[in-house]
Amino acid sequence: MMRKEEKMSSYNCITDVDGIIVGQVSDLKNMTGCTVILCPDGATCGVDIRGGAPGSRECCLLNPLMSNNQVHAVFISGGSAYGLSVGDGAMKFLEERNFGFDTSYGRVPIIPGAVLFDLSLRNSTVRPDKDMGYLACTNAKTGKIEEGNKGAGTGATVGKALGIDKCMKGGIGSASISLKNGITAGAIVAVNSFGDIRDPKTKTILAGPLMNNKPQDTLKVMLEQQDMSYSFHMDNTTIAVIATNAKLTKSECTKVAQMASNGLSNTIYPYGTTLDGDTIFVLSNGNLTCDINLLGVLAGEVLAAAAINGIQSAETVDDVKSYKDIFGVK
Repeated sequence: MMRKEEKMSSYNCITDVDGIIVGQVSDLKNMTGCTVILCPDGATCGVDIRGGAPGSRECCLLNPLMSNNQVHAVFISGGSAYGLSVGDGAMKFLEERNFGFDTSYGRVPIIPGAVLFDLSLRNSTVRPDKDMGYLACTNAKTGKIEEGNKGAGTGATVGKALGIDKCMKGGIGSASISLKNGITAGAIVAVNSFGDIRDPKTKTILAGPLMNNKPQDTLKVMLEQQDMSYSFHMDNTTIAVIATNAKLTKSECTKVAQMASNGLSNTIYPYGTTLDGDTIFVLSNGNLTCDINLLGVLAGEVLAAAAINGIQSAETVDDVKSYKDIFGVK
């Protein structure tokens, strides 16, 4: 997806944006986990929520009409609504290190986040919690991010139009783009969708509802099962965080998040259903100037690349097959 005016970033991860560090915890026994994106010195943040079943924290504060202008971390977690407690662990971690919004009574870390549903894969009674959120922060670092069955993507699944027993393995992925003028945009995304995953260039279905060991077109499945809507469950949600070193207002971050959704709608089909809680956060952590339209397009491109990386890095779990397994990729 790279063009001649772009240059390959150091790690092809969101951590290529200065000031962004990422920590993850993966419970491979119970197949759940969380991912925390730290920007402890503060970053401007916007959000776009397209899915009809979101689970989130502090997202109202990101409305451009609200007074707060900086956040200190964003988290992505499995565990459905139970996973929202990951934010408490991140708050504790940052408070101990004196990061947060300065008040007369101490610093208060501002940490929005969102959760995905992964309770159906293995043990639904074990979910990410405050301790896991704290541990993810202690694990935070720059450099290459582990993808696939890691962090919030540990228990992720995709292509559930034929039910959970015929879905494929989702995962977490990251990617970045750096322009010659210094502008960098990076994304990390936990892909846990109702819809199938497609290569936006070739339209090849990389992961989806399985039939005869082949991922199917979700729309065709839905059309064939018009009288079987009971198989369509709200156990989905794709969550992404995009970071850039461009200087943006909260309104501009929100607009970039909206434009970035084009990257996922070209990769996940269908995207933003009532069965998903699809959410995209955008962090501005720099002082460079960039045309907002160019940045929005770049955000969509890098988000699509991150989603594909997550799918192609995932590993088969129990009877839930991965892209590698289906297509014979080692």
